[in-house]
Amino acid sequence: MKSGVCRNSSDDGPKNIEGSELITTISEKICKPTAGIRGSFARTVGWTPGRSRNAEAIRVKWIDSPVGSLILGATDEALCLLEFVDPGGSQAQVRRLRHRFDRPIVPGTNKWIAQATEELSQYFSGALRQFRVPIVYPGTDFQQSVWRRLLRIPYGRTICYEQLAADIGHHGAQRAVGTANGKNRIAIIIPCHRVVNKSGQLGGYGGGLWRKQFLLDLEQGRLHCTQPTEAGGSVRARRRSNRAHEPAQSGSGGLGRRRERRCL
Repeated sequence: MKSGVCRNSSDDGPKNIEGSELITTISEKICKPTAGIRGSFARTVGWTPGRSRNAEAIRVKWIDSPVGSLILGATDEALCLLEFVDPGGSQAQVRRLRHRFDRPIVPGTNKWIAQATEELSQYFSGALRQFRVPIVYPGTDFQQSVWRRLLRIPYGRTICYEQLAADIGHHGAQRAVGTANGKNRIAIIIPCHRVVNKSGQLGGYGGGLWRKQFLLDLEQGRLHCTQPTEAGGSVRARRRSNRAHEPAQSGSGGLGRRRERRCL
């Protein structure tokens, strides 16, 4: 399995804004070497805290966002995980991360998690369109070709699965492309939410169609996010008042105006 690395080092995007509170920490637990916590830690990540200190670890941190809780993970080299957290799902996500990198997993942060958290804050506030945090995404050659193409989809635009397959030289491989999309472990930054059905319907999304709709609405200027009033508070979002930008209601979960999601 190969490891793709993207530095996202463009200087064209907005600079980090110190002190932003749009994304707030909701869970950051430091493991103490007591017997109970050592056992729980080992069952979840496969390593005890003592062993983790002596190996190159992946740091993981949970944060709040307008689309619910997110889990971020990073090696010393780059960000390697950004996923939505649903009840009962975080342990499975940590296990997959450990299996993929064969490294200890420890709660905490590093400079890449801090940078990603700040950039997510800017993204949800509408101030950032291009992420710059370095990312690493191990996968097969086919998966990496899909993910690299996803990174080239412009902010606020969508393409269909058929076009994505053609762009990477695999005409007719829409189903395989959709499977590779589902294997993406760096949501939002590798924007698999920007791939829709040829008909204009949303298609699938591992994080839930409501999150896909939210992200597309945000990028297409139909949402405005407001900052939480206190740490750990929920982040509210409201639709813009301009009715011309309001998505039409449908029987498929409010998929929005189809003409905006036609295959490019």
